[in-house]
Amino acid sequence: METHLNSSWQTILTTEIQKPYFKDLMLAVANEYAVNSCFPPKELLFSAFDYCSFDDLKVVIIGQDPYHGEGEANGLCFSVSENMKIPPSLRNIFRELNSDLDSLFLPTSGNLERWAKQGILLLNATLSVQKDKPNSHKHLNWGKFTDAVIQEISDNKSNVVFLLWGNFAHKKGLKIDRTKHLVLESGHPSPMSANQGKWFGNKHFSKTNDYLKSKGIEVIIW
Repeated sequence: METHLNSSWQTILTTEIQKPYFKDLMLAVANEYAVNSCFPPKELLFSAFDYCSFDDLKVVIIGQDPYHGEGEANGLCFSVSENMKIPPSLRNIFRELNSDLDSLFLPTSGNLERWAKQGILLLNATLSVQKDKPNSHKHLNWGKFTDAVIQEISDNKSNVVFLLWGNFAHKKGLKIDRTKHLVLESGHPSPMSANQGKWFGNKHFSKTNDYLKSKGIEVIIW
């Protein structure tokens, strides 16, 4: 399994991807793809990094693992491939976005490449999954790699906005340096959490842009 990382991430993560655990991880992932139907397609495993270079990074959104249905996952957390039905969590993200920014229209595409290209790292904690089996690759040590990615961003960037949605993401972000980054936390946008009043009204999209503007950074066109 080749590690397709764009050059800016390759430089930042050189030490990490040369560690024995990462080489073992790539072998384990390659084996999973060889014997099972897995998502996203192999060539899209590192899409989050391809669309958003380290240099251009403004925002990090942390998800858990890819969608496990046929044709859905495209390597970006919460995002689905073009022409796929918008999943419930993403529909709630769009509803909050719509309300927060007083927008007239809900997005009709669940493909979030448009966000990634503006400097949003849409990072799943686990980058692969077996078909129809959520969290099936959690044991593969992806978490160690994505923890290292978050640490590198925290240590080597300033003024990044981290959006942590749900308890899993909160734990994943515990070591972020909050003296130099903005960390926004809320419940998860899944229907169960959102309907308990833990998601809607968090205003994370306007808060993100207000912060970026205050730092002289170009805002996100959500």
